[in-house]
Amino acid sequence: MSKKTLVKKMRLGKKFKQNSRMPVLAVVKTHRRIQSNKFQRDWRRKKLRIKD
Repeated sequence: MSKKTLVKKMRLGKKFKQNSRMPVLAVVKTHRRIQSNKFQRDWRRKKLRIKD
């Protein structure tokens, strides 16, 4: 088993937070002009290229 370095853990945490949905309040406020999160990805389709 490998250990995660702090740098790798920080980058994974950032990607984890970016992968969330767009808040409903933001969709309603912009009258559906902005509907999706452009940073959202699927774990099967797109792999993360994270270096240590």
